[in-house]
Amino acid sequence: MSVNLKDKIALVTGASRGIGYFTALELAKAGAHVIACARTVGGLEELDDAIKAAGGSATLVPFDLADMNAIDALGASIFERWGKLDILVANAGVLGVISPIGHVEAKVFEKVMTINVTATWRLIRSVEPLLMRAEAGRAVILSSAAAHRCRPFWGPYSASKAAVEALARTWAGEAQNTPLRVTSVDPGATRTAMRAQAMPGEDPDTLPHPREVAQAILPLVGPDVTETGKLFVLRENKLVDYRMPE
Repeated sequence: MSVNLKDKIALVTGASRGIGYFTALELAKAGAHVIACARTVGGLEELDDAIKAAGGSATLVPFDLADMNAIDALGASIFERWGKLDILVANAGVLGVISPIGHVEAKVFEKVMTINVTATWRLIRSVEPLLMRAEAGRAVILSSAAAHRCRPFWGPYSASKAAVEALARTWAGEAQNTPLRVTSVDPGATRTAMRAQAMPGEDPDTLPHPREVAQAILPLVGPDVTETGKLFVLRENKLVDYRMPE
């Protein structure tokens, strides 16, 4: 499906590698100017080179999502430069540890919640007014099957992703009478550094490439999207509507 994002402004977090990197690249290829956020400057510079090679443009914003003041400042900077935001892809997240709940260190649990949940809320709060100024604001929040499976030893990550989904659904409900559409995406097992951390013995070549996830996400940010408040699960390169209970 071809999506024309000419003159759109798109913000992507966790854009220095994995799903965030390739989503930013696909958005740029479709015509959007990408605001790419991540901690790793080198990864952002590689992304910028790839975007320029594809004929696109980007603004690099290296910062740590644990810096809440920086998130607030980001929204203000976008307003001053562009006056709006068309697309948000909230992708950044951390795994923490795979461990029994009782063995998780407090600092590890707090970091997972800070990056995955609090920073996502702070980001929503910072850019919602900008998305409302766009003709067809679109927000995609990355989730995980961990939010529903709640497997043993995955406590912090599962809890954080369940919270993120709750934020997304609540936000979608609050914005349902506006042009803003909000969706969540569970990309499934993907060839990323986080997946390798969680499953160190797994052969990455058996997993979908993050480029495939990015290409599936792209249609969700198009101006013709009407769905909101839903979780989509990526299976065999197709997004499937996950039926959540009322």
